[in-house]
Amino acid sequence: MLFEEKILEIEKLLNPAFDNLFQLVINNQIHAGDLLLVYENGSYNSNLENDVISNENSLPYSIGPTKDVFSECTHFKFIEAYRDNYMCKITQVEYLSKIQETNIEKDELNSLVFREELSIQLEMLIYLKIWEADSFIRKFYQLARLANGIEYDSHFRIAVSDRDKEFTGTRQEIIRNKIRKMFKDKLPILYNSFKNSYKTQIRNSIAHSNYSFVNRIICLNNYIKGVKGSELKILKFENWVDIFHETMVLYNEYVKFFNKVNSYYSEIAKDKNNLIDIRLCFQNIENKIEIRQMEYRPDWDDFKLKFD
Repeated sequence: MLFEEKILEIEKLLNPAFDNLFQLVINNQIHAGDLLLVYENGSYNSNLENDVISNENSLPYSIGPTKDVFSECTHFKFIEAYRDNYMCKITQVEYLSKIQETNIEKDELNSLVFREELSIQLEMLIYLKIWEADSFIRKFYQLARLANGIEYDSHFRIAVSDRDKEFTGTRQEIIRNKIRKMFKDKLPILYNSFKNSYKTQIRNSIAHSNYSFVNRIICLNNYIKGVKGSELKILKFENWVDIFHETMVLYNEYVKFFNKVNSYYSEIAKDKNNLIDIRLCFQNIENKIEIRQMEYRPDWDDFKLKFD
């Protein structure tokens, strides 16, 4: 369940941090259209190489909705439905006071705890939907680079199997070392938020259904004494509430951030015949660089790649 007062408390901290992220990206991006590329999922696509051979005006590059973007839209509906339907009508303090009453009937207590367990199971699913999502990881990875004045990475790729040879990293490696770590100096609030909410052991425990509930405690069955990253034995429900609320606010601000990106570039496009220049870089084609244009469509409030 969600507690509005906790959401608002975390929002007060993270909202300015995302404003700072936006300004850093705008100021430090190598090309003025790089942030639009993040929003529009610009990436090298090896599957299009044959098209390039047959058509010299083509480029092995994808821009626009991809499979992982459609996936993100699907999961967004689920997350939004949970947010709309599971907001608690009382504060967390009031809820805890209620279940800790000494005169509460046993059946009522069991019913409250059971509903709490069910909501946590849904929240665990949402936790994975957010932290495992390719689009979420890719966009934050690119934002972390642009905020630090580093080239947009058209060849970003998440490792999907042990046989992969060319990849950026595994999901947890990218989140910890190529997003969170990149925020540490310039955006310490975002760094701490990622550190507080993304827990590899908890993610693994949820993904493998390797946990249990006992007396409002989550027992993590992947606990290994003395092994770094597996040293968490139990998690009180109250601690889970902190982790999940931080994750939810991060996700909410992420959604709002890219709505802001769309508004930012649409306003610029209106003064430039609805056109925005973008720069496409190809590391494996003799570092080839192409300047193309995105066309803003006012009726749809979106962008598409312009073809001559």
